[in-house]
Amino acid sequence: MDLSLYLRIQAHANALSNHRLGRALLQLDAAAWQAPRTSFFPSLAQTLNHILAVDLYYIGALYREPRLRECYAAFQPCASAAEWLRRQRESDLRLVAFCAALDAAAIDAWVEMPRSDHVQHDRAGHVLAHLFNHQTHHRGQAHAMMAGTSVAPPQLDEFMMPSEAHLRRADIQALGWDEAAVYGPGA
Repeated sequence: MDLSLYLRIQAHANALSNHRLGRALLQLDAAAWQAPRTSFFPSLAQTLNHILAVDLYYIGALYREPRLRECYAAFQPCASAAEWLRRQRESDLRLVAFCAALDAAAIDAWVEMPRSDHVQHDRAGHVLAHLFNHQTHHRGQAHAMMAGTSVAPPQLDEFMMPSEAHLRRADIQALGWDEAAVYGPGA
């Protein structure tokens, strides 16, 4: 498998996980969205807003957008799960589009990420690996927090292997995607 196909699948898996998590979050009331919980960020709202803010920064860097630090500092947290799901879906679709256009040269391209005291440089493939790891890490925390609510946490790990298509069919259809287009020929 070539790396561009893997990254395209990873971007879709990321979006599918957020889609499932978001659908479950919509069943919670506003108090449960903001309620204090045990984790690195002490609520579902804070955890998921952190994911979104970091996504916007790194995806912006991948697209070579200007003023990334200023945009990150100006991030306005989502007041509700519905707002988070809408904004996260927009971010996820930008990431899917970026990964859909990747080839070997684009994966190796240098990305600039302005920090407070320097500009960090890493290859796009490394930035994507970090971004997917960051998402999975904090989404797992949100998943665990949901176990303390009245809504059961959804299954989030059925998206990487083509042989598990039957487990994600409804989600793929809901997002308007085609299984073969995501996983490639022969999946």
